[in-house]
Amino acid sequence: MKISRLADKTDTIIPKVLDAGAEVVESKVRSNLASVIGSGTKLPSRSTGELLSSLGTTPALQDKNGDFNAKVGFAEPRSDGDSNAKIATILEYGKSGQPAKPFLKPAKSSSKSAAIEAMKAKLESEVNGI
Repeated sequence: MKISRLADKTDTIIPKVLDAGAEVVESKVRSNLASVIGSGTKLPSRSTGELLSSLGTTPALQDKNGDFNAKVGFAEPRSDGDSNAKIATILEYGKSGQPAKPFLKPAKSSSKSAAIEAMKAKLESEVNGI
């Protein structure tokens, strides 16, 4: 009986589970980004905080293939007309005269197991609530 009720509610449970995992990843990306902004520069940092404040997570939605996705990324555009994605890419990979300060890839690898555990816990609580 519980399994049949679970099948009826998968479209409401899956987004909650993905949101729990995305929350873990977003917090790790946010902390990594905060630690690399302005660090190791020859000149004083010109950071406005706009990149950090634009970081967020999309709601978990179903795509045309029936897969659910939640994405952690940056809102666009910036108030100065530049692109947050461009600035994040420059920070992540560097450019001529500016060394790379990776924050996304380390966040992905270090938060993977914690995100999986958060999603497992959320799924268990949702299944037990049926």
